[in-house]
Amino acid sequence: MMASLDLLYKEVPRVLVNVLEILQIDGLRRIKRNSIGCSLLQKNVCPCFIIPGEDSLELSEIKRINREFQDETECLVYGGRYDNREDFTVVLQPYFRNSIVPLNSEGKPDITYFSVDCFHFSEQGHAEMAIALWNNMLEPVGQKQTHNNFTYDRSKIQCPIEDHPYIFTRVNSFPSVPTTSAPSTATPLNAICSDNVPVWVAAVLAVVGLLIGWGVTWLLLSCRKKKNRRKMESVVEMMSTGF
Repeated sequence: MMASLDLLYKEVPRVLVNVLEILQIDGLRRIKRNSIGCSLLQKNVCPCFIIPGEDSLELSEIKRINREFQDETECLVYGGRYDNREDFTVVLQPYFRNSIVPLNSEGKPDITYFSVDCFHFSEQGHAEMAIALWNNMLEPVGQKQTHNNFTYDRSKIQCPIEDHPYIFTRVNSFPSVPTTSAPSTATPLNAICSDNVPVWVAAVLAVVGLLIGWGVTWLLLSCRKKKNRRKMESVVEMMSTGF
């Protein structure tokens, strides 16, 4: 994502880039349908979220990663990296941050918003997402709606108002903030975001993580090998003693 934004920032004049946060995915575990497409495809499309048990460590970990990905995306967009051009801006549209599963009249997940794989949106679902995106674009940075409730109502589409007849960006959301100022010091957004972490830190953390992964894998394989060896020795001993 950073590489793509860097390229646009360097090469494309007069552009506004909308970045959508990744969906809060765990709610999709509730989407079920008695069909081959749903039962087979859903687990293959998103196994990390669909397969783990409800209270498992694996599910807790992937939920944490999901939220951290949202936070890091926000830090990238509003960390000051793309603030030194007057004809370029990036705006985060966060209506996916807190996803609410749509319900039908029976209080069950409304599957009409989802395709045959029970994961991607149907035409109706995409229409709702388009409305949410449009509404986010007309809301000031820092005051954007961070959820979409899937209520099928065309009257909820917002329109530009006379006082603010434009798409909101960080600059026009905070008129007193100079274009070249980083939001971490000039606005209340992302006070903890920092773009000053040395590259070598990321490299060291990656290597350490890889070594830990190898160590854990070696330990598990060793334990399994010893267990199988003891089991085999027990079988041999039983056979030698005639049971």
